[in-house]
Amino acid sequence: MLILLPPSERKNVGVEESGFTLEGLSFAAQLTDTRKALIGKRGSDLFDALTGQAISIYSGVLYKSFDYESLSLASQQRANDQILIFSALFGVLRPTDRIPAYSAKMKSSDWKKPLANALIDKENQFIIDFRSSTYEAAWKPTSVNTVYVRVFQVKNGHRSVITHMSKKYRGELARLLVDSDELKHPQELFTLVSQRFETELHSKTGKNPNYLDLIIGE
Repeated sequence: MLILLPPSERKNVGVEESGFTLEGLSFAAQLTDTRKALIGKRGSDLFDALTGQAISIYSGVLYKSFDYESLSLASQQRANDQILIFSALFGVLRPTDRIPAYSAKMKSSDWKKPLANALIDKENQFIIDFRSSTYEAAWKPTSVNTVYVRVFQVKNGHRSVITHMSKKYRGELARLLVDSDELKHPQELFTLVSQRFETELHSKTGKNPNYLDLIIGE
């Protein structure tokens, strides 16, 4: 099972002075050249910056809601194994990869080919995708068992998409997943999540993928 997360615009400053190296990041063999080129275009040197684990550098609403530090050791290990964090500057990271804080805008064309090569062996896994459309465009898994998560709010009897605060519920759902046994199928995901949220599962039809909708009441 894989859990795909976006990064966050808000970031904590690192706390460690250990040297930052691209060779030390996950998927280094496939992504180092692209990472080096994009860092070079910035005109600034990140290699002297303070670093931290990616899961602690990202500090937006989703990551605060996920609250990695308060997970049990077993859940942290599952998070380390199952989560991939997509990044405008680094392509894709594992939670424990050490990075500096940075600011960058995703350009999917920079990453489509490198990520396709790096993640080719992940295609057939069960994937739960929390990313925004900007990051989805950089790598689109072909697995029929990929489920995209959407969040809706019901207000005055009408359902609408939640934008910013959807990140809170996505973080809560990601936490629920790493606190649970590994899932292998969309129906197993629906059964688990419906114990916590009002949930709808829309199965793949034609070109439409699987969607798991969280329905947040008034």
